Amino acid sequence: MPHASLALPLFLIVFGAIWFLKATGILPATATLVSISLMIAGIAVLVMDGVNKQSVVSGPMLVYVGGAIYLYNNYLLGFSPLLALGMMVLGVLLLLSRSSVVPYKKTGFPEEK
Repeated sequence: MPHASLALPLFLIVFGAIWFLKATGILPATATLVSISLMIAGIAVLVMDGVNKQSVVSGPMLVYVGGAIYLYNNYLLGFSPLLALGMMVLGVLLLLSRSSVVPYKKTGFPEEK
């Protein structure tokens, strides 16, 4: 199993690089990295999956949660207003997903007749 032998060295390199960047102050705060990662993941969901009934909720919600983490961590907004706004955003997205304008997800399987 040659791939298993690569796991430890790659883990050490990645973990050491992150630790080095964090210790030298080059790497931003962990909450900032998490928020950026969530926003990128939300955009990636929309780009890779296309706009459909599932991605129209999950993609924007990932972006919102990432933004909310950033705003909360930098003391720009409190937890309660962010949670209330998130509930409204989720409600709007769920209503949008029920609309006939948003298509269903394509499965890639041929339709049965």
